[in-house]
Formats: sequence, C-alpha cells, structure tokens
Amino acid sequence: MSQIKDAARAAQVRRAAVASTVGTAIEWYDFFLYGTVAALVFPHLFFPKSDVYVGTLQSFTTFALGFLARPIGAAIFGHYGDRLGRKATLIITLGLMGVSSAIIGILPTYTSIGLWAPILLTVLRMLQGIGVGGEWGGSVLLSMEWGNQRRRGLMASWPQMGVPLGLVLSSGTVALFIAISGPGFLTWGWRIPFLLSLVLVAIGLFIRLRVMETPHFQKVVEERKVIDVPVVEVIRRHPKEIILSALIRMAEQAPFYIFISFVLSYGKTNLGFGEGFLTLATTTAGILSLFTIPFFGHLSDVIGRKNMYMAGAVLVLLYAFPYFALLDTKLPALVFLAIIVSMIPHDALYGPQAAFIAEHFPTNLRYSGASIGYQLASVVAGGPAPLIATWLLHTYGTGYSISVYIVINAVITIIATAMMKERAKVEIDKELPV
Repeated sequence: MSQIKDAARAAQVRRAAVASTVGTAIEWYDFFLYGTVAALVFPHLFFPKSDVYVGTLQSFTTFALGFLARPIGAAIFGHYGDRLGRKATLIITLGLMGVSSAIIGILPTYTSIGLWAPILLTVLRMLQGIGVGGEWGGSVLLSMEWGNQRRRGLMASWPQMGVPLGLVLSSGTVALFIAISGPGFLTWGWRIPFLLSLVLVAIGLFIRLRVMETPHFQKVVEERKVIDVPVVEVIRRHPKEIILSALIRMAEQAPFYIFISFVLSYGKTNLGFGEGFLTLATTTAGILSLFTIPFFGHLSDVIGRKNMYMAGAVLVLLYAFPYFALLDTKLPALVFLAIIVSMIPHDALYGPQAAFIAEHFPTNLRYSGASIGYQLASVVAGGPAPLIATWLLHTYGTGYSISVYIVINAVITIIATAMMKERAKVEIDKELPV
C-alpha cells in the first residue's frame, strides 16, 4: 500500500511540475508575444500619426500598462489562491490570458476605428497583466509544494522555465510568420500567433485539470487555518518580506526586458538589423535558459539561496557595459553573442528566485504574499524598463546610459538580498507565523 501511495505521489509531483511549466509557458507566450509585436508592429498600426520615437514610446507605454496591472492580478488571484486553492485559481488565470490574447489577434487597427484601436489594445493588455499577475504565484506553489522539500530551488525553478519556453514559442512563432507572410506580416501575419493562443490554452487546461490540490494547502484546510482576507493579513504581518521580494527583482526584471524587448527596437532602429535576425537571437537566448534556469535553481539548493542570488546580481552588474559594447560593434556574430549571453546573469537570479521569495511566507498566506511581492517589481522594474531605456537613448545618444541604469538596479538588488533570510535548509513553515 505504501508503494502505491508513493507511486501516486510521484505521479502527482511530475504532473504538478509539468502543469506548472506548460501553463506558465502559455501565459508567457501571450505576454512576450505582445512585447515582440509592440516593438515591431504596433507603432505602425496603432500609433501611425506619431514619429518613430514617439510611436515607440506609445507602444512601449501599452506594454508597461500590462505590468501595472500585474499587482492587481496578484492581489485578486492571491486572495482566491489562499482561500480556494492553487489549482482552481490557475485554471481561471490561464483562461483569462488566452482569451485576451486571442481578441488582440482580431482587433481592428487605427485605420479602421481610430482612437478606439489603441484604447482597446490597452484594455486587453491590462487584462493580460492581471492574468499573469495571478499566474506566477500559483504555478510556483503548485510545483514547489508538491515537490521534494530538500530540492525546493529546483522544483520552483520548473515553472520559471515557462518564461524562456514562452519566449521561444513567441519569438519562434513571430519569426515563422515573418518568413511565411513576408510583406503581409504588417497586415495579417502578426495576428496568427495571437489567435494560436486559444489552441495552447486548451492544451494547458487539459494538463492542469489532471493535477490534485497541493498537500500543503490541503493541510491548511484540514486544520482550518484558511485566512478570510489573506491579502490584508499578509500585508499586515509580512510587509518587510513583500517589499524585499520586490526589490531583489530589480537586477533581474528591468535588465530582462531590455535584453529581450528593448533590444528588438534598438537592434532594428539603431543597429540596422532585420526582425528575423533579432527574433532568432532572442529565441536562441530563450533556448539557453531552458538549461540555465533549472541549473541555477538546483545550485541554490546546494550553496544556498542568498549566495546564488548575490552572485547573480553581481554578474548582471558586471555585464551591463560589455553588453552594449558588443551590440554597438554592429557585427552580427557579436550582437548575436551579446543577446544570448545576457540570459546567463539573468538566469542566475531567476532560477533560485521563486523559492527564495516563496520560502518567506507561511502556507496560508504564501500565494498572496509571494505574488504581491513578486509583481510589485513589475511596476518599478519590468514595465518601465523599455520606456526608460528608450528615453535614455534618445536623451544621451548612447547605450551606455542604459548600462548605468542596469547597474543601479543591480546595486538595489544586492542591498535587498543582504537583508533577506537564508531559508533553503529550513522546513518550509518552520518559525514562520501563521
């Protein structure tokens, strides 16, 4: 009987890891797809009356609004994730994201409906942000709370791989339809990747419906420790942990959207490269992350979460100036190398990040606390990053001004990490007030 139970649990662990990773990959496919098309297409179709600089700013503004919506999604779905469970909440977030993206695929442009086009685009982008804001915490907890507690860094890194998977899917799909549609990409080719979201969501829902609720949340229910208003309680009990969770992401999130989204605009406008070359480079970078994210997650189980995270922040700081030095050579091989290598310092942070944040909150407040802390960084780091980078480049005329911005973010992360506790070897709820 024990062997049957062990086999059943092992099956659930595998299903949880796969469901978290696949579902998160679909969510990030939709989110990154918007970022890619925002750099390549939206300035022409939704903001056609603006010059190149203003049109790019306007397009990246709608991109940023999706990040402003993410803490809202974290609060909404964190509440239900800590009250109703991880599984049910994740099914809702996946559906919300997929439908929003599919509607973008059929959205009329400025030529057809005027100002309503950018307005509707902005609303749909914010719905995407709400969906992603609720997705991350649940997917991480589904995998981490089912998995081996001595390997929390590795288990929590599996859904983190949804980011490069989503990036590879979105960049690869865009590159494919650029090749297929040719000049028609600006009229119809860009729409197909958004419509494909419905197919991906159907696959994700099928996988997630086969996973049981996590044993940690089941125990909370059995012991009647479910909190009535978890968002309010976690802010009251763990404000320091929430703020630090946001600040440790500065060196990871702001540079990431420069490395992946802004570089598409920079490479096309300032370096003279085509969309196909740039999306191939970001796709290759995403493939590399499929290996480096779980590696660094595993390494954090060995050397500790703080040590791994601090090393990653230092790597980001050290790479800030070489990154733009390589890009500005305008040599295809070196530009390609710069984009690919940029994922290594990022992944040194992103691999251990999920476990590092989640370990600082008790089970009955973990979905809310981890989600809010994680997504608050979106407001000050991820969302504004392409906007700030565009402004810095326009104002100072050099990519090195953006390097300074990256360094500042890395310094903030180093300070915040030093203030976090090391909990890699501690039982998941030990010494945490519930």
